[in-house]
Amino acid sequence: MKHPDVDPRERDLSGAVWRKASASGGENNCVEVADLPGGARAVRDSKNPEGPALVVGPGAWAGFLGGVTG
Repeated sequence: MKHPDVDPRERDLSGAVWRKASASGGENNCVEVADLPGGARAVRDSKNPEGPALVVGPGAWAGFLGGVTG
C-alpha cells in the first residue's frame, strides 16, 4: 500500500503511540517511533516530545532499518 503524500506538519500525531528501544533503559535521551496508518512511521526526540516529529513512508523506513541492521 502506497503511503499518501501528506505534509508532515499537517499530520495529527496526538493519538500516536510512541515507543523507544528496550535498550534505552528508561532514560529520556533517545529516539521514539510511532506506527502510522499505511506503514508510515513518525520519529521524535524523547527529550522534546512536544517538538517536531519526522514522518516517513514505509519505503523510507524499510531503507533506514536496512541501513542500521544490515
